[in-house]
Parts: sequence; structure tokens; C-alpha cells
Amino acid sequence: MRLGINLGYWGLGLDADNIAVAQEADRLGYSVCWAAEAYGSDAATVLSYVAAKTERIDVGSAIFQIPARTPAMTAMTAATLDTLSGGRFRLGLGVSGPQVSEGWYGVKFDKPLARTREYVEIIRKAMSRERLVHEGANWTLPLPGGPGKALKLTVHPVRERIPLYLAAIGPKNVELAGEIADGWLGLFFAPEQAAASVDRLRAGRAKAGLGLDGFDLCPTVPISVGTDLAAAADTQRAYAALYIGGMGSKEQNFYKQQAERLGYQQEAEEIQQRYLAGDKQGAAAAVPQGFIDSTSLLGTKERIADRMQAYAAAGVTTLTLSPAGWTLAERVTALRTGVEALELAGLA
Repeated sequence: MRLGINLGYWGLGLDADNIAVAQEADRLGYSVCWAAEAYGSDAATVLSYVAAKTERIDVGSAIFQIPARTPAMTAMTAATLDTLSGGRFRLGLGVSGPQVSEGWYGVKFDKPLARTREYVEIIRKAMSRERLVHEGANWTLPLPGGPGKALKLTVHPVRERIPLYLAAIGPKNVELAGEIADGWLGLFFAPEQAAASVDRLRAGRAKAGLGLDGFDLCPTVPISVGTDLAAAADTQRAYAALYIGGMGSKEQNFYKQQAERLGYQQEAEEIQQRYLAGDKQGAAAAVPQGFIDSTSLLGTKERIADRMQAYAAAGVTTLTLSPAGWTLAERVTALRTGVEALELAGLA
């Protein structure tokens, strides 16, 4: 099992520290460094900067939002980043959510599965450097009846096939990731309850005539190091409450639905009610210790090593860590503990 690092969103006052974290992860032999985007910093610019400041570690988008860019533009960006980084780019995609898609980008959030399938198909065509011709429900290239020409990408990526990942939470989306992607980006992944997601991935792979061999199962997992489990869990409460309570509307929040699938229906409802009412502290306090513990790495190096074995047993191939803490020292400690725990678990 390999390790990754997720820098999260840029522009939160930790930018210099983020570069130091990426460089330390590079030095420690981490496999990939991911950066996110929502409606603040864009991931492409961040990743080009991280790639310029590192030497070996891959850089990945977790995620490029599908409504933010045309598929051809995403192919251009991926090819450019792969070239600039010397073949170190991984393309992570996701549909985002209805609030961001419609409120920020002005793109209707409908039929996300079909849109994603078509989006990936166009990207694959463009990055293969064949002339781009496509006729679908969402995109027609070239536009008929006008001066448009069927063009092909002029940039030569370093690799013939840039790894493509889908961020997916719902069962149908997870199955689609298995079918059309090279890897899956998961969140709130509890290894003891992972069989349903892995089965969905396996079913998707079977549709493509493939197995899970070579497919990168890559959840992002918060990590907090310390001897006091309750205190370690407390560092993750605001993060969990934000996603379960605030990442979406009352009617449509994919992360709340994930918490419910993990058995926390009543708790997820309370978290969302408190968060949407403006009681963010109350929402964080309502996140169950069990939920945090099952979806995070908490405690001593030895306890984290035991949990890593559970992730490996569940089929995880790249374990992406999201270190707790607002100081560089805390985050670097988590990075180093991750490597030490992986070795202790016999998974390095």
C-alpha cells in the first residue's frame, strides 16, 4: 500500500506550509500529492506550483470539477501538467454538487452519471491525440453547420495514458468509477464497512471486462497523532461537520448520505440541522466518536499501524492522508508517523 498526501484547499493562510508539506512528503517517498478546488483556489494552478517545487512525487487533482471546464479544456490542462511535471500528473474528476454546479458555474446539475461518462470519453479521445469528433447529449464536437474543425491536441503528454480517477460516493457513481476510470477517490471510507463500495467497483470493472488488479483504490483519510483518542478525534470534528452538515442542501448532501450508509442516520440528521441553523460548534460536537474513529487514523503510531492493516485488507492501494492541525510541525509529524506506521504494519 502506498501513501499520498492531500493538501486540501489553497488560500487558507497555509500556502507556504503546504509547499513545505509537499516537499517533506516528496522526501519521505510519498506516492502522490493531491490538491482540491471548490469555489476559491483552482487546483490546476496549485498543482503546477507544487510540481515545480518537488522532484519525484506525483501531483493530482482531487478534484477538477466537471462543471468548471469543458472536457477539451480539461484534456489540455492534464496534458500540460503532465508535460510540466515530467510525467507526474494524475487527473482526478468529480461532478461537485448541485449548489456549486448551478450557483457558481451556472451548469445544470442533472444526469451526473451520463454527463461524467461523456466527459471522460471526450477527454480520453482528446488525450489520445486523435481528431476530436463527438456527438452526445451534452457535447457535440465540432458544432454542426459552422466553421468548426475537428482538431487534435498539439501537446504531447509524457505518458500515453495519464491516470484518471473519479471521486464518487453514491453506489452508482462508485460503480461508474470502476467501469471508466483508473482509480477511485473515496471519502469517509470505513474499512470494516467497505465491502459494498469494493463490490460496486468490482462490478464496474467487470462491465469493462477487467478486474481490480491495477485499479487504484484511493481514499482520503484524516490522521491525528497522539495518546488521547478523544483529543485526536476532536481535531477532526469541524471537518466532518462541514461535510456532513454543510456540503450540500438539506435535501441533497452526498456526504450526509454516506454517514447514513455507515449507520449514523440520526446523528447525521442532527449534525445537518445544527450546521444549517448556524450552530457549527454544536454540529461538530454532535459528530460521533465512532464515526470519526472508523473513518480516520487516530492515536499512537502503533494504533495507526493496526488501522492501516485494516485499510490494506479492505483493498486500499493508495492511502491518502489528510493531517490534522494548523501548524507545520503538527502536519509534518503526521506525515512522518504515516511512514513509520506503514513500515510497522509491514505494508511499505
